[in-house]
Amino acid sequence: MSDRIILTRIAVYAYHGLHAEEERLGQRFYVSLDCGLDLRPASTTDDWKKTVSYDRLAKIVVDTATERRFSLIEALAEVIAGKILETWHQIHTVTVRVEKPAAPIPTILEGVAIEIERKRDA
Repeated sequence: MSDRIILTRIAVYAYHGLHAEEERLGQRFYVSLDCGLDLRPASTTDDWKKTVSYDRLAKIVVDTATERRFSLIEALAEVIAGKILETWHQIHTVTVRVEKPAAPIPTILEGVAIEIERKRDA
């Protein structure tokens, strides 16, 4: 199945990271989702009830990123992926990308990112 719902670079301000300054000051993160599912039921009927709510996907990202602190952005991505697969049975794969543009690394770079893909257990 190659149908996908993609949300790109949802911005959140949160306090994730290993360092005390990250916990105290916070920083911006960007989260992108790529959800694999069959969109034919929605696309052939033009019925919004037969697809996944983009708004609710974004809300899961924002709520997860702002209600709990994570030391690792890998853990943030894992929790987001789990909540999405738990919420919508029609999503069979989800890729979560978390970007940390202000990572405290003593070199010049635009940022760091991690990306995980999780599949629904058969």
